[in-house]
Amino acid sequence: MSEQARLLAREAAQWLALQDAGELSAEQAAELGRWRQRSAAHEALWQKAEGLRRRFAEVPAPLAVACLDRPDPGRRRLLGQALAVGGLLPLAWLGYRQLPVASWRADLRTATGERRGLTLPDGTRLQLNTASAVNLDFAQGRHRLQLVQGEIAVDGSGPVQVEVEQGLLQAWGAAFCVRLDGGRCEVAVSRGQLDVQPLAGATMRLRAGQRLSFGVTGAHASETFDVQLPGWQQGLLLADNQPLGQLLRELRRYRPGLLRWDPALERLRVTGTFQLDDTDRIFALLAASLPLQVHYRTRYWVSLAPRQLAG
Repeated sequence: MSEQARLLAREAAQWLALQDAGELSAEQAAELGRWRQRSAAHEALWQKAEGLRRRFAEVPAPLAVACLDRPDPGRRRLLGQALAVGGLLPLAWLGYRQLPVASWRADLRTATGERRGLTLPDGTRLQLNTASAVNLDFAQGRHRLQLVQGEIAVDGSGPVQVEVEQGLLQAWGAAFCVRLDGGRCEVAVSRGQLDVQPLAGATMRLRAGQRLSFGVTGAHASETFDVQLPGWQQGLLLADNQPLGQLLRELRRYRPGLLRWDPALERLRVTGTFQLDDTDRIFALLAASLPLQVHYRTRYWVSLAPRQLAG
């Protein structure tokens, strides 16, 4: 699904959520009407979403959950239709997780804005970042993780493998992060070393303080980074003279719903350390330090615009 189609699906899901939360105000109803009239694609998606909602509303909640694990062809077709419009029902009724079926069925998963840490059977410490999903394989002496979506941090004292769509990572007593982003895999090692085996190209070894981005067709050159800087594992988002647009795109990963901003704000520069557990506080800090204002249509629909000068 293209980014434009995904955004359209998220907008439709937001309107569904608003509609289900209660009667729309006259202004909201008028705005929904204008949204539907923007294009034939808008109206077609809205009709499809409402149809899916009606069909799912007829299924009791426990059965709706159970059907995800059943091989019934009719249920698979219904689920496939939901996926065809960008997971509208999970977005609207399950906190905008936007996880595909493989992620729903993963051994471990987190929702948007959620982070989770646990110790695996071999003593490895695993952290899942926002909207992430992982499968575990520790049978017959294996120490393998499969990252299905999102981002993880691994801190182990022994061997561990991480399988991704783009290849395989093999580490020995290492601490590292792995992130899937736009068809590429990003790896950063903070302690020890690991080998990166892309599906295409030669195996590469990364040591502490090195990071690498690679895809199914090859890898970029590795680069260095400061392993002492805190990050999402500590619940922090750091910005060092960073373009605001880049910061907001990262922040969008941690906040369910819609986050939009005026293109005029894209190149404003930001420096600071922000707490990921309070995104509303981040917006308040940005508004206090930059020439912008924050508009909340709902808790799940936030827009940033240039600040209007008085008089």
